[in-house]
Amino acid sequence: MSKVVVISSDAMVGEDLNYYKTLPSYQKYFQGGAEITNVSSIYPTVTFPAHATMMTGMYPDRHGIFSNMQLIPEADPTPWQWDSSFLTCSDIFHAAKAAGKTTAAVFWPVTAGNPAIDYHIADYWAQGMEDTTEKAFARAGASTEVLEIVKKHKHLFEGVEREHPQRDAFGMACAADIIRRFRPDLLLVHPANLDAARHDAGVFGPHIDRALEDLDRWIGWIGSALEEAGILEETNLFLVSDHGQQNVCRNISLNVLFAENGLIRLDENGKVKDWDAWCLSNGMSALVFLKDPSDQALYAKVRGLLESLQKEEVYGFSRLYTQEEARKEERFGGPFSFVLETDGYTAFGDFVTRPLVSRLDNEDYRFGQATHGYLPRFGPQPILLAKGPSIRENVVLSGNHIVNEAPTYAKILGADLGDTDGKPIEEILKA
Repeated sequence: MSKVVVISSDAMVGEDLNYYKTLPSYQKYFQGGAEITNVSSIYPTVTFPAHATMMTGMYPDRHGIFSNMQLIPEADPTPWQWDSSFLTCSDIFHAAKAAGKTTAAVFWPVTAGNPAIDYHIADYWAQGMEDTTEKAFARAGASTEVLEIVKKHKHLFEGVEREHPQRDAFGMACAADIIRRFRPDLLLVHPANLDAARHDAGVFGPHIDRALEDLDRWIGWIGSALEEAGILEETNLFLVSDHGQQNVCRNISLNVLFAENGLIRLDENGKVKDWDAWCLSNGMSALVFLKDPSDQALYAKVRGLLESLQKEEVYGFSRLYTQEEARKEERFGGPFSFVLETDGYTAFGDFVTRPLVSRLDNEDYRFGQATHGYLPRFGPQPILLAKGPSIRENVVLSGNHIVNEAPTYAKILGADLGDTDGKPIEEILKA
């Protein structure tokens, strides 16, 4: 039975392929396989919800991941939704294990603590000055054998554990060693250097060519590892992506207005003391939560404030969804009450004190020169490349959806994902 290796290059888009196709690892490992451009993402076009869809075959209204971040208004910094327990459905790892397969993941979002991953380096990092890389990865599911690989390569990103491309080089080197040592039937790995480059300097430019060169070099590491392990010919290699990005001009923090309208209460130092409504940024969209969603007077007050702000057309959002509207129109549900969609050039912040409008800041992905989170029909679109024994040759298509990716992997592996929203992409699979 064939193996599956998936490389999810965060924020890679169809426009990148012109240059990427000139690079050696593309020509060696993907040329002559299947290519799909204009692959649709989910709403919001954010990394953790998108990768949850990519590993479950479910839309966000069924998998439960509404943001990269958790809702903890008092927290600074805000914790991410690292842990697999945030998922409200099964995933490709559990399906593969049930089919008797071995599984691995490196930096794949929302997998920390996932018991169905045999060889695991979670998308997680040390929490605080007293923590270490090894302790963090061990808590998140890395075995003693995998920690040996972590120790071997940690020099690649020690001291810059959250910076790109160093974090990605470390992750891809570890993934290559996991292939050599364990030969898993399923491996999902997530480099994010293209995403970081776009946040830092905009959607397109020479910096993207450099990031593509890094990605191609790392894919060469994966390909070489598959060859050294003697399993390249039985492996279906996928290169996919989760979303695109759009350039932004400003960042606006609607929590400032919530505070000024008595919906957030601050102490004398400007820190959150209590709250009734909270605006959580998803980059170019935002979620509005109510502390007591059953409070109809509060709901009416917040909705009235948001509707009045939208009418003025200066506060950064062009569409106000209720949770029910978002679920019906975009398959996006969750514990929030409202969703705010960007006007096309504004990103949202979480700040509670003025200024209301902030300069762009690359320290947070949501506030950089470009970002995502907007409706999936806008901006440059994701891609899917594939080659291997289960993949048809020389297939070029336009149009598909990331919800169909996990069911495709499951079919190749002979695994059962159950009742998913997505279906296998039969057009690229051999009969």
